[in-house]
Amino acid sequence: MKKIFLTLVAAAALHTASAQQSAVTNAILNQRSGLLDKAQVDIDKAVLNEKTSTKAKTWYTRGEIYEGILASPIYSKNLKASEGTKIAYESYNKTIELDGKTGEFGKLAVQKLDNLYGLAFNAGVESYNGKNYDAALESYRMAQQIRPQDTTAYLYAAYAAEAKQDYSTARDTYGKLLAMNYKSPALYGRMLQMARQEKNDAEAMKVVQQALVAYPNNKVFMLEELNMYLSAGRGPEAIGKLEKAIAADPTNGNLYAVLGSLYDQGKQPEKALAAYRKSVEVDPSNFDAQFNLGVYNYNKAADLFTKASKMDLATYQKSGKKFEADGKKYFQESLPYFEKALQLQPNDRAVVSSLQKVYVRLGRNADAEKMNTKLEALNKK
Repeated sequence: MKKIFLTLVAAAALHTASAQQSAVTNAILNQRSGLLDKAQVDIDKAVLNEKTSTKAKTWYTRGEIYEGILASPIYSKNLKASEGTKIAYESYNKTIELDGKTGEFGKLAVQKLDNLYGLAFNAGVESYNGKNYDAALESYRMAQQIRPQDTTAYLYAAYAAEAKQDYSTARDTYGKLLAMNYKSPALYGRMLQMARQEKNDAEAMKVVQQALVAYPNNKVFMLEELNMYLSAGRGPEAIGKLEKAIAADPTNGNLYAVLGSLYDQGKQPEKALAAYRKSVEVDPSNFDAQFNLGVYNYNKAADLFTKASKMDLATYQKSGKKFEADGKKYFQESLPYFEKALQLQPNDRAVVSSLQKVYVRLGRNADAEKMNTKLEALNKK
């Protein structure tokens, strides 16, 4: 009786093992017959079974089945976004873990993984277009693992992180690209944009300075850095940055105009004058330079008239007339600059007011009255 019992137990064990193996076999047969839904059920059972879950063949078969489902316009509809790619990826990885890269199934799994890159990447694009940014990130990260040296999946992952406003992840991903020697001014531009969206001035400055190390002659980054210095009230330091920007873009009249303004602030009128003159030389349509040249000459004239008015009678009789004559010359020299500025910006109150005063000083009363009328109309707006 005891012997019969042992025989029955052995038979039961053999039947169980056979059933376990048949789940994998059935999965393969259903896969080959195109019955991928049944193959999926069989293989999902097999990977949970204590006996078959330790076999490389089981996991490789699972990867192939899910890869087949992904390629099927019918069965793929039953999978969530990126789900099939993820399962196939995990299955092939498990195959390599169990069988090594040189084993019968491990060797095949290595090849399958490389082919899976396109599926993972495309799943990421599909999720991104559907605004499912978390799923997109997951797929792009899978693609990164399959081909660690391929920069495209990293770049698209950063875009997805940006889209969901996960700037920390995006910044970290861009950092990985830089570490991979990925070169692109646009990358720094996106990092700068993120810093601005976060209103992080320190980070923005850091990005621009990194960009200038990589692209020392890039005009855009030079101007970005310059504007940051100007916004921070660091005019004297900005002059050196501005001179570099001018060297890179010598026909940019606005750069000379800004340089002139900085020299003005630094009480260096002669340098300011030279910069303004250069500005209108390369770009006659630069309003700021035209107006500031007018102001420069106007102030010289006003200063001479003020000095003449403060002279005592004896001094005035000796040199006052000359001061006024020289002052009138400066008023005359300011005129074409103010008139050009008015042509460029007809409704600028400061220009109209300045012209009105110059016309009075030069005895052009009719023109002065026109400017006065125009100024009154502007003040009513």
